[in-house]
Amino acid sequence: MSRFWSPVVHDLTPYVPGEQPKIANLIKLNTNENPFPPSPRVHAAILAELGQDAASLRLYPDPNADLLKQAIARRYAVTAQEVFVGNSSDEVLAHTFQALLQHSAPILFPDITYSFYPVYCGLYGIASRTVPLADDFSINPADYCDPAEAVGGIIFPNPNAPTGRLLPLAAIEQMARARPDCVIVVDEAYIDFGGDTAVPLTQRYDNILVIHTLSKSRALAGLRVGYAIGQPVLIEALERVKNSFNSYPLDRLALVGAVAAIEDVAYYQACNAQVIASREKLIADLQQLGFEVLPSAANFIFGRHPRHDAAALAQALRARSIIVRHFRSPRIEQFLRISIGTTAECQALVDALRELVA
Repeated sequence: MSRFWSPVVHDLTPYVPGEQPKIANLIKLNTNENPFPPSPRVHAAILAELGQDAASLRLYPDPNADLLKQAIARRYAVTAQEVFVGNSSDEVLAHTFQALLQHSAPILFPDITYSFYPVYCGLYGIASRTVPLADDFSINPADYCDPAEAVGGIIFPNPNAPTGRLLPLAAIEQMARARPDCVIVVDEAYIDFGGDTAVPLTQRYDNILVIHTLSKSRALAGLRVGYAIGQPVLIEALERVKNSFNSYPLDRLALVGAVAAIEDVAYYQACNAQVIASREKLIADLQQLGFEVLPSAANFIFGRHPRHDAAALAQALRARSIIVRHFRSPRIEQFLRISIGTTAECQALVDALRELVA
């Protein structure tokens, strides 16, 4: 607290990112990073941009990121005017809250979801209402479609985080039809690990905005690139906010690396297939140990053991240099969220849990 703080700062509850511990020989399964390196094309593109003396870094990057927008547009069969890019999906989300969700009526999002959403609401003074997930931790679209309730917007991850459960596209359409006068934001950070993107719906509904990241399926969490796809009127709002905040959110290395990652479809598909196979094996292995694991379409799983406290398990794993994510939140305090690691990392986790739950 300080007398120098602006009034809004006193009331903020900042987001707490996943821990990045500095522990030797760590098995890090807590922040949903990709177990594989980025495409070799990313490495080559960044080296080419740097050249012999990194002279290009004296120049500002393209403020419009035209080459990246065009690469994304080609990938999803949309126009570049339907693409917005930013410094991570978190930044894209932040601009979305300010540009499209700041209205007199409250926005809706699940009670168990990405914990940055209420942070953005606090930062921008946006009223919100959390909608309880069903008993099986799924999203019920009907809960968002009550015509008697005024709504300023709807946002949810798909698959949801931290549950990993997938919402079918028909349910998203149901919301878009029921709420034609507010934006439906589909946060698809994990969609490439088992779901169908809602991007095609943006061609039929002017109120759907889809947000992606390159941090997960394209293994570029360290480069910080995200993007949104929607009809041009939505993209224009994001551009107006972005250019009132930072005209150069993506540096020259991020731009060329992101283009290379988007264009190397074969590498991305091969890595995703391996992550999915590892996920299904890990689910089966944990179920054999007595864990209850929710269906997952993400690069993580969400499970609990009926006879063992989740916090205690997380602490015991940490003592073995294995880090998983535990949330001290109502309804999910007995669950662990476990990122899918390499084959060896997943096996080490299973071996450790076998000892702990015996």
